[in-house]
Amino acid sequence: MSLPKRDGVHDRYYLIHKPDTSPEVLAEADLCIQDVLNGTARENHSAYPTVVRNHNGTPFLPDQLLERYLTGLPLKEFPCEDAVSLCDAMRRLVGWQEIRYTLEKYIEKQVQERFFLVGERDDGFTVFPPCTVWPELRPEDVDEGLLRFACYVAVCHTVYGQSFESLTTEHILGLVSQLRPDMVKQLKTAGSGKLPKDIQQRKTEHFTASANDAFATIRITARDSTEECYAEILDYLCAVLEQEEFPRSYSVEFRGKEKIYLPIPGLPKKGVNQLFACAVQHPNLHPAIERYARLAMREYEWYQNLADEACAMPGSFAVFALGLEGEQWAPLVAEYLDLCDDEHSSLQEKFLHALIRKFGFQTWTLGVLVRGALSMQWLKPAKEFRNLIANAESLDALLTVKRRFSAYLLPEEDKDPKFRAIAWRSLLWTIWGSSSENGGIKVIKSAPKELKEKCQQVFA
Repeated sequence: MSLPKRDGVHDRYYLIHKPDTSPEVLAEADLCIQDVLNGTARENHSAYPTVVRNHNGTPFLPDQLLERYLTGLPLKEFPCEDAVSLCDAMRRLVGWQEIRYTLEKYIEKQVQERFFLVGERDDGFTVFPPCTVWPELRPEDVDEGLLRFACYVAVCHTVYGQSFESLTTEHILGLVSQLRPDMVKQLKTAGSGKLPKDIQQRKTEHFTASANDAFATIRITARDSTEECYAEILDYLCAVLEQEEFPRSYSVEFRGKEKIYLPIPGLPKKGVNQLFACAVQHPNLHPAIERYARLAMREYEWYQNLADEACAMPGSFAVFALGLEGEQWAPLVAEYLDLCDDEHSSLQEKFLHALIRKFGFQTWTLGVLVRGALSMQWLKPAKEFRNLIANAESLDALLTVKRRFSAYLLPEEDKDPKFRAIAWRSLLWTIWGSSSENGGIKVIKSAPKELKEKCQQVFA
């Protein structure tokens, strides 16, 4: 990184935390903050470090923008809802890890250091120091809005952070509970309190369920395995997601009597997998499963109880369940694949392998595979693919897709000849792997005599 120029500009972004930052730069930063709130700001998803640009294209570091915004807020009558709106918008734009540290330090400074006597850690194992309320602290000195914001930051560490960040959640909630134990108790039992009562808790003869918007959790227990039971559960899930207050990243914890899972090797055997494996057995429920999937699917949002390599966008298991039912669900699957975060999501590979194993290479499955190949960095072929493609019908289907390839691309993708070529090569790689390189010479050479010409046409 080069040194900043005299006007405060690095080679890739403006710095705004220095005392001598020019008013013009600060005005652009405030404009950028407003653009984040409006949804018109943009970020560089693949470059490092992440920067946020306002609609003029002026770049800033997201943590500095957030710090500038928070330091400008009053500590008396703290505007919690406004602060949460900005943090949520920033998180959606750049990701939780880009703003986590700034929020943690803000709570440390404005809550922990102002209201507590901070002791020394007396061992090497505790992460946070012991904190006791200042003896002279008066109740009127503690702003409720600020404590609510502290609770929000605490919960975000669990909902959006890595597993170890739950320690930060416990620490911050521990601070708040010394000042307002009722606030923390309410948060843990009923969430923010903004959800309707029949969404917070629901109990019927078929199932019991609860939803907590603060911790972004939905817990469901099925009492039986009937179609009526799963119909009610799906209706409840959709009702929860239709609440604007409920987070778009969340966890679904399901318990049921039927211990079956989707027939996709390598898929995590979690309750949400079990739920849709059970529900999809009832054709009458397929429209309800689709409804849930469309409500759930959001780019850069996740099921929070699936970690690391098993991470999945909400709606994944519903889409997988329907996708394995056949061609009529191909459009939904394609929509899902287009929303997948190509840098972090990989469960779709396991689904696509299962799809091809079940239905083989047809024009519609190849159309899905085109979108799948574009949904992640490198979609590896399953070992069975070479045998499944090695027949006249499958190769004819592939040649049909080649002739109509534009129909399988988005309009903006189809405009770029280089992209079209890359997309086609990605599809071939997804079928044959490294043998598809160098014009597919290995594939053509090893093909049976009666298939050689078709293979040559594929790679021509």
